[in-house]
Amino acid sequence: MKKFLKMALASSLVLGVLAGCSTSSNLENKAPEQSAGNAGGNAGGKVTIGLAVSTLNNPFFVSLKEGAEKAAKDAGAELLVVDAQDDTAKQISGVEDLIQKKVSVIMINPTDSAAIVTAVEAANKANIPVITVDRAAEGGQVVSHIASDNVKGGKMAGDFILEKLGGKGNIVELQGIAGTSAARDRGKGFHEAVDNKEGVKVVASQPADFDRAKGLSVMENILQSNKDVQAVFAHNDEMALGALQAVEAQGKNIIVVGFDATDDAVKSVNDGKMGATVAQKPAAIGETAVQTALKVAKGEKVESNIPVDLELITKK
Repeated sequence: MKKFLKMALASSLVLGVLAGCSTSSNLENKAPEQSAGNAGGNAGGKVTIGLAVSTLNNPFFVSLKEGAEKAAKDAGAELLVVDAQDDTAKQISGVEDLIQKKVSVIMINPTDSAAIVTAVEAANKANIPVITVDRAAEGGQVVSHIASDNVKGGKMAGDFILEKLGGKGNIVELQGIAGTSAARDRGKGFHEAVDNKEGVKVVASQPADFDRAKGLSVMENILQSNKDVQAVFAHNDEMALGALQAVEAQGKNIIVVGFDATDDAVKSVNDGKMGATVAQKPAAIGETAVQTALKVAKGEKVESNIPVDLELITKK
């Protein structure tokens, strides 16, 4: 009887050890998966990428989305797009929706670089890598930022205007949405070019929120109080095209320079109406963003800042 009890006790100990090893092994196998978040994609192995875009009412961001869609399709990945329509609260809600869907990577084109921080941090907490596109976020952990050098682009526009003015004249600046890195950086580059230049003065600098209709109305108001204007720099083409309408309505000869090289703007440049636009190549930005997201999903290291080339477009 004692011999039987000893054998039973030994068997229980062996089973207990085996059970303990099994539990430990499962935890060890799960740990890397948890630390990698959703970077490996869904259960089927397909990578799913989220794109939270500021607005699809702007041709620039439509082109960016199309570039991203093409790159995702070519790679066999799935792209989920949420459109904030320039509403910060709606964008944060859209990012939260992408988090709930457990996408592999989230690409964010912020409506507001400061306000988007809470959404970036929410993705960080969910262990989903974040990439910012065209506009940066002012906080949270971002693995990579893909954009043109907006400071350089603003300076290119300012230098072009100075050349056309012969170093003398009054300039109007139409600013983008306050709080966006694109507006801040394009304005910075522009002022680096034109500030403290003898004979050159920025007579008005007002926001028109990257919007064509606002560009028109703001420029109309500026021209009423500033009759002597020789050039306009708008932080994007939509505002530039709106400003051009105001200029043409008053029959004035004013150089208008935009930023983005949308189809409408390039046509206007080639028709001799707009002076120039800075080509930011949005489709290339979207394509590069997806290619970077795919690398991140595979656990590969990527550069923290990835620039996309700029080009000044003038009449051919």
